[in-house]
Amino acid sequence: MIEIRSIKPQKRIYRFFHQAMAGTGDMVIKLQGRQMEKSSLQTVGKESSVSLHTDLSSTWILMMLSIELLIQFIPTMEVSSEKIGANPDLYGPVWISTTLVFMLAALGNCATYLMLKRTSSETLWSFDVSYINWAACAIYGYVIVVPVAFYFLLQYLGTSSNLTCLWCMWGYSLSVFLLSSLLMIVPTEIFRWLVIIITGSVSACFVALNMKFYTEGRNLAVVVISSFLLQIALALFIKICFFA
Repeated sequence: MIEIRSIKPQKRIYRFFHQAMAGTGDMVIKLQGRQMEKSSLQTVGKESSVSLHTDLSSTWILMMLSIELLIQFIPTMEVSSEKIGANPDLYGPVWISTTLVFMLAALGNCATYLMLKRTSSETLWSFDVSYINWAACAIYGYVIVVPVAFYFLLQYLGTSSNLTCLWCMWGYSLSVFLLSSLLMIVPTEIFRWLVIIITGSVSACFVALNMKFYTEGRNLAVVVISSFLLQIALALFIKICFFA
């Protein structure tokens, strides 16, 4: 089985929350002071300042909490064949992939709805069933085809590898996208890009660091870089297609 880093949200997340609140308070006080110096008697200016500070505060807190949650959710980086053992499981490519498919379809529609309502409350919205087809084809195809392609690539390079181990590793690399799909419901584009960049980088590093066990020499760069870029491409695909 693949080891997952234990989660201790109570202490670390609360500490991050208080730090974020303290930092946000200082920023808001400074901005309020500057605003009052310019126009202390303008009501419209005060209302826009309050709106700006509210958006700044909520975005700042969400960014800090999401970073901490992602750090806690990251699986251990090294999952070599020795750790997996003689019987690697297929929990990742089966159940994690299936869960991710339904989460992308449901939460992607939810995120689209929130963005439309934020733009205009009168905008009509309907559930897009095609999200399920896109998610199923992309996730299942990726988690099955990519490990097979790397299996034959490693065979061509003269390195022995276990196809089931590759399926297992790639399946578990998708686990971090479960959390990112939840966080990207927030209808703030900058926040969404921050989440997908962090999750994509974590997943890409997870795969790349484990692929180095299968080869060495000049072939190492080809295998590691290609696996890293494919994970980044998957992260961008999720963001653009489901949380645009």
